[in-house]
Parts: sequence; C-alpha cells; structure tokens
Amino acid sequence: MSRYDFLVETYETERLKTLTVWSQFTDAQLGFRIEPRARTPLEQMVHQCISEDVWMTKMLGLGIDLAPLPPTESRIGFLAHYADASLQRLHLLRQQTEEWYEAPAQFFDTTRSRAWILVRRIAHTSHHRGQLTTILRALSQSLYSTYGPTADTGGLFQHNAPVIYRYADVDELLAAEEAGGETITLPGPGDHPATERPTRES
Repeated sequence: MSRYDFLVETYETERLKTLTVWSQFTDAQLGFRIEPRARTPLEQMVHQCISEDVWMTKMLGLGIDLAPLPPTESRIGFLAHYADASLQRLHLLRQQTEEWYEAPAQFFDTTRSRAWILVRRIAHTSHHRGQLTTILRALSQSLYSTYGPTADTGGLFQHNAPVIYRYADVDELLAAEEAGGETITLPGPGDHPATERPTRES
C-alpha cells in the first residue's frame, strides 16, 4: 500500500469522467465553437490527448506505445484512443514506488516532485472537462454527475439529490457507445432551486 495510491485512484476515476463527458457529444457537435476564442469539442479532445502525452512522457517519463492522437479523429475514435492511452498510463502509475513519486522532475521552467506534477495534470484535465460541460449546457443538453449531483440529477446535495453516472466503468461506456450510446432519463432539479443563490423574482 503506497501513500500515493490515492493519486492513482484519482487518475483512474478522472479518465472515466473525461470519457463520459466526451461521450455526450455527437460527431455533428464536435465543430461547435461557443465563442470565437474558445476551443471546439474536437479541439478540446485533441488538446487533452496531446497535452497528456507531453506531460506523461516528457515530465513523468511514462512513455507508451501509442501516438498522441487517434488515426481517425471522430468521437468514437477519440473515446477508444483515450481509453487505451489512459489505461496504459494507469498501469504504469500503479507500478511506481513512493520514491519515484517523490523524486524531482522538470515541470516547464521549474522543478517539482512527480507527485506534484501528477496532481497538476489531474487538475488540468478537470479544468478542460468543465469547459466541455459548459458547451454541453450551451447545446441544451442535460448533465450527468461528475463529482456530485447536477441540476439534472436532482439539484443540490442538501436536498438529497442523487449522484447519477452515465456509465459504471470505461468498458461499459465503450461497448454502449459503439452500439449507439445509452441515455438515462434524469429526474431534473424537482421543486428545489439548483443553486444556493437562486435569482429572486422581481
């Protein structure tokens, strides 16, 4: 039992969260640009794959035998490719010792421990996933849970809103998406406001 197992477990859950958000887009939506300065969903997928490859390979020294990008840049192509690449990286992370996590590595123009870099990598991924959920909202789509309830799964946890994931694991996600995808009917916010600061009616 390593003191850094929690980081490996976090990376494992983050890959499912990322793939779940990606799975909600259609191929027709991949070119949607919410604002002229914003990335499209396709560009976000490209960035995720390239940046994670750079961080994992050059900063952490965890190279894998896959190209940074899938041969076909479709929704299914990205889902399958990132699932494979992140699984290979997960296996490598599980093999590392506590000394490896605590050893210094180059982080852009400074030096940090590998554990510190991995935390920043996970935060980087979460940040871009948040941008994608904003795009899904702009496309009038419902949101499944990522870290907790959403307005579509019941609103606030204070009101006993449930956590509802679209898929239980990556294998289920890939199989379902290859077959056309699954849509779960979400309950919505119900009678309670979905925010702690609802807008008051004038």
